[in-house]
Amino acid sequence: MSKIRHTLFVYAASVALAMLTTGTAWSQDTIRIATPYPVTTLDPAGSAAGGNIDKFPQLYSTLLRYDDDGNLAPALAESWEVSDDGMKITLQLREAGFSDGSPITADDVVFSLQRTQSDQSAYPAPVASIDAVTAEDEHTVVLELKHPHAPILANLTIYNTGIVSRAAVEGNDDAFASDPVTSGPYTVKKWAPNDRLVLEANPHYWREGYPRNDGAVFIEVGSANTRIDMLVAGKVDAVRSVPWTRIDKLADRDDTRAPLNPTTLIYETLLNHDRAPFDNEKVRRAAALALNRAAIANAVTFGHSEVANTTLTNAIEFHNNDFDELQYDPDQARQLLQEAGAENPQVTIITTQPEKKAVTLIQAQWAEVGIDASIDQVDTGNWWKRLMGGDYDATVNWFLNETRDPDLATRWALCGECGNRSYYTNYNNEQVNELIDKAARAQDVDQREQYYHEIQRISTHEVSQIPLYYPAHNIAYSTRIEGLKMTPYVQWTLESAEVVE
Repeated sequence: MSKIRHTLFVYAASVALAMLTTGTAWSQDTIRIATPYPVTTLDPAGSAAGGNIDKFPQLYSTLLRYDDDGNLAPALAESWEVSDDGMKITLQLREAGFSDGSPITADDVVFSLQRTQSDQSAYPAPVASIDAVTAEDEHTVVLELKHPHAPILANLTIYNTGIVSRAAVEGNDDAFASDPVTSGPYTVKKWAPNDRLVLEANPHYWREGYPRNDGAVFIEVGSANTRIDMLVAGKVDAVRSVPWTRIDKLADRDDTRAPLNPTTLIYETLLNHDRAPFDNEKVRRAAALALNRAAIANAVTFGHSEVANTTLTNAIEFHNNDFDELQYDPDQARQLLQEAGAENPQVTIITTQPEKKAVTLIQAQWAEVGIDASIDQVDTGNWWKRLMGGDYDATVNWFLNETRDPDLATRWALCGECGNRSYYTNYNNEQVNELIDKAARAQDVDQREQYYHEIQRISTHEVSQIPLYYPAHNIAYSTRIEGLKMTPYVQWTLESAEVVE
């Protein structure tokens, strides 16, 4: 980049930031994050969109949390006990308060979890196994389960199980969604939709000594170049969704870093099992064996991902690291197409712009074995409509898991009876469905591992989807701060972040 062009970019970034922050002041100890993902609601039950789920944990404490080593740790619940039969969980709440100074009670917990289970919840799955939640006294909550459910403790760390104030929400949902009373490390100082969310430290936060900063501002900036130039100019402290072409350059600078923290993301080629030619397992296997997935991963992420070996991400418990079946083999792919009587199948791959590069590579590699693929690029809204309606042959997209436990991932991507038809691929194997249920109910760790290894073996062998790669987080940070990162479950460690320069 020429010096003149670089200066113009930095100037543009400064102007953009000035426009975004007009009328709002913050201290030097405020963490500034530029993101392309808009905030649409501050109600944790109201959305599962990416622009919201990394903000909810900053506003609402959960009963349990993951510590720095990835282990379950106390949060609002300072202790818990699971009955021998796994059907009852008793949680003891610590003394804690909401941002308005009112106490957090068992009644608030009951209200919050029931709300997450309700029809108004955008994502009830994490607490679907709870049959009843009751307050035994002001500081004791009892969960009675419909059946033993090993993942339930991990699910109590998920963003939409954050505890809200019953008094603040009841009868006032709309106002709460824009100006909430919070239980987490921060309160809302200002929210300007499609612009910025400004947070300040919650003086009543239960975790002593936290947050280690005055607050945070999430600035919504659509242009990746503008976000990066803001970082380079010292106008922000972190940027999300850095293009892979620029990660290494930011990592090499003295004033920025790009640590490539692990994620639970997996990118896959989704195939429609209800429509020819991918209703035929041999054709699906041919499509998988035709792909040089290592070449695709390197081309898309510039070496910053691992080739996916199963249908589940490698960042969760019970991932089968040793499974390795779908190796690149174009000759075998051609043979399978011949055996299936589909030597020149014609398919359409729908895509949005962000996945266009991967889709173009897939198109070219399929052509080499005789799969004639055309590309239909659509906007995100139409993409989702066509995916959910089954109006596609193939596409590329990703999903993530909100915890270390694989239960939610299997129910989202591999269960034909769990509501979304195996990520809208219409894959439905009764044995896999049964194994998913058994794995969730099993209390023995070794038994659960066997179930999940078998789930991965069957679904990968049958090519429920074609696993492509496991990417790292493409986030860059200023050296002005320490302690900030994105966890594998897409939660910022914001309360631990400190300004050091």
